[in-house]
Amino acid sequence: MIDLYTASTPNGRKVSIALEELGLAYETHPLALRQQEQKQPWFLAISPNGRIPAIVDRAADDFAIFESGAILIYLAEQAGCLLPAAPKARSQTLQWLMWQMGGLGPMQGQANVFLRYFPETIPSVISRYQAETRRLYGVLDLQLGREAFVAGDYSIADIACYPWVAQHEWTEIRLADYPNLERWFAELSARPAVRRGMLVPEPPRAAALVRATGRSIIVT
Repeated sequence: MIDLYTASTPNGRKVSIALEELGLAYETHPLALRQQEQKQPWFLAISPNGRIPAIVDRAADDFAIFESGAILIYLAEQAGCLLPAAPKARSQTLQWLMWQMGGLGPMQGQANVFLRYFPETIPSVISRYQAETRRLYGVLDLQLGREAFVAGDYSIADIACYPWVAQHEWTEIRLADYPNLERWFAELSARPAVRRGMLVPEPPRAAALVRATGRSIIVT
């Protein structure tokens, strides 16, 4: 059994999607981020950085893992899927996972924060993060023109990217401008495990609906 400490954020949803895809038993523990529950001593003992998500693997002597990318790798290795064993394929998957963690997530996250909460105060900052997020979408679109999935086969690299791309409307990005990315997004949106994972720990708060080849899903 896995204890999942999470909240309704893209990084949190990476892990819930992975758990659903892998069919692993887990118990969800939502954290109230606005009340700074993630900074409480009990949680810092699990996640020293004071951020979600984090997991505790009860079957491994209550082994705790923090940082979403590290969690995805751990779960994939434990289950023996979503991360190739062959060295080159494994490296390619990890490269794109690191790309998401170091680029797409941080840049789009900053764009979202400034667009939603400081739209009239720092236009140059908004422009900078929006432009970089659009560039990164272009990188992903080019890769998905070469491969069906981000790293070739469906993997934790796709799972890491999906919840961020699901917030494209927050960043004022049109998926129609990235046809390969739009195709990929529609395919992942139709996966039952992705749909279930996107509802953990609660239905998304945002009212916006994302259109994907005639199919609508709620995102946050």
